[in-house]
Amino acid sequence: MENKKTEEENEQINNVNSEKEEEIKKTDENSETAEKAKPVEESEEEKLKKELDETKDRYLRLMAEYDNFRKRSAKEKAEIYSDAAANTISQILPVYDNFERALASETSEESYRQGVEMIFKQFSDMLAKLGVEILNPLGEEFNPDIANAVTQVSDESLGENVVAQVLQKGYKLGDKVIRYAMVSVANP
Repeated sequence: MENKKTEEENEQINNVNSEKEEEIKKTDENSETAEKAKPVEESEEEKLKKELDETKDRYLRLMAEYDNFRKRSAKEKAEIYSDAAANTISQILPVYDNFERALASETSEESYRQGVEMIFKQFSDMLAKLGVEILNPLGEEFNPDIANAVTQVSDESLGENVVAQVLQKGYKLGDKVIRYAMVSVANP
């Protein structure tokens, strides 16, 4: 009988142990399922983070591109204005030269001379307001950036490579030469 009791006790112990093993397995499975669920959630979070980073990067690149476009457009606009002003002034300069020649000529009509002087002064003031600078390199060393040498003369009183005579004045708008001065260079 004792054997039977022992066998029954052993059987009960085995049943309890198997139940506990099953519970442990279930717990392990649940924890594995929970662990599997976590990486899925983290991967979704990582996906969203990655998508947000990509969107931020695209936004920053778009903003930089727009800023570059704005700067480039402003620069082009300024260059177009500068080129248009230089072009217009270069077309007007022959008329200015003619007024200068008219002033240099002798006339008996004083009222005529005063009228030409008034127009010439108004013309000069207008060019100055536009920022036009007259290039008159007389007596200076020849500079090919502002003048074209059309003749050469030998003159011992002047130094080497010095502008002896200005045949036609040059004009400059800002840093851009509108018309190069035509000069005669001494002792080249």
